[in-house]
Amino acid sequence: MANTTIATPSSSVRQTQGTALQRFLQATEIDTRLLGMIAALMCIWLGFQYFTGGLFLTPRNLWNLTVQAASVSVMATGMVLVIVTRNIDLSVGSILGFVGMIMAITQAKILPPLIGFDNPATWIIALTVGIVLGTAIGAFQGVIIAFLNVPAFIVTLGGLLIWRAAAFLVISGATVAPMDSTFRLMGGGAEGSIGATASWVVGIIACLIIVASIINSRKQRKRFGFPLRPMWAEYFLSLVGCVTVMIAVWVLNSYYMPVNLAKKYAEAHNIPWPEGGLQIPLGIAIPVLMAVGIAIAMSFLTTRTRFGRYVFAIGGNPEAAELAGIKTRWVTVRIFALMGALCAIAAAISTARLNAATNAQGTLDELYTIAAAVIGGTSLAGGMGTISGAVLGAIVMQSLQSGMVLLRIDTPLQSIVIGIVLVMAVWLDTVYRGRAK
Repeated sequence: MANTTIATPSSSVRQTQGTALQRFLQATEIDTRLLGMIAALMCIWLGFQYFTGGLFLTPRNLWNLTVQAASVSVMATGMVLVIVTRNIDLSVGSILGFVGMIMAITQAKILPPLIGFDNPATWIIALTVGIVLGTAIGAFQGVIIAFLNVPAFIVTLGGLLIWRAAAFLVISGATVAPMDSTFRLMGGGAEGSIGATASWVVGIIACLIIVASIINSRKQRKRFGFPLRPMWAEYFLSLVGCVTVMIAVWVLNSYYMPVNLAKKYAEAHNIPWPEGGLQIPLGIAIPVLMAVGIAIAMSFLTTRTRFGRYVFAIGGNPEAAELAGIKTRWVTVRIFALMGALCAIAAAISTARLNAATNAQGTLDELYTIAAAVIGGTSLAGGMGTISGAVLGAIVMQSLQSGMVLLRIDTPLQSIVIGIVLVMAVWLDTVYRGRAK
């Protein structure tokens, strides 16, 4: 393998040019924008850790942060595709609120007289109704954008107003609760977590997947004669990925079930309560697993499928994509339909976490979703964006919000900070694209 790497001209040049840092980045092929995002996130975390007196980087706050970021990160993965094709979707928060309300009505009002409350099939029916409805709404808006040539900004701005009002009208502004007990697991909490043992198993499986993907990537490169990374770079990337995963699992397992819930758990399982109390690790929350699974699926969709190639081709040059035979209009419809389905999944997470559906649900989520995608490196000019960057952007947004809450900063000031961060992210994207040219 080493001989193949040295014999490849582009690989040899790549390893000998530039400073040590540049050679390291070229050899490992680490995305410098993503690396910058990680550095910014670390600075944010350390800054809040200092100003909150050590409260920010506690297992409890980090566990809550991951759960709270789940719904936005799910929608941000879809927003990447929307923005890459030079469109925008301002209606995601309203779709979340409307679909969440419909799912709540389905399981709290419609199904109980038919099959009873807490029926094993209730959560499946409610989630299916939500995903079908969200997909239909997204496809409907996509058809208007693609075939009636109405700008996405106008269509989705109208959707923002329409679906928010519809959520109010279907139940006359009332709050719908409670949710099905199985459905509530998608919201996290003590019951909606998989525990320490299962979390370690998930972590080990994730490490195996990371190593397997790096090995497979190297085999594919060798097969098609592409430049190979040095072996030390392969080992380094595998080690960093696995260590990151295991540290994340360790942190999440370090957050224990609150005392009152632990007592109920002990009573339900006939466990004697010791003098020092029980320390029951919560582990990874189910909504976090859902968000990670969707991020992986969306990454595969964008990088390994024809549809993903079409999306970036349209974003890079819509006219050329049309001339190349890509059915750009139908691709646009599918993108917005997918965005609607992801809004429905985010609605399920949000509704389950609240154990209720309210009219304010999803308010300003369109801001956080767009900001997460843009901060994560998705260019508003189209043609550029990554799913991993969007997920990282969602974590950055939630970190800012969580830190400001711990510092007891007023809500209006929080909005000001978020707005400034969004403007700076777009400015940095403009500077980056200018230098790239």
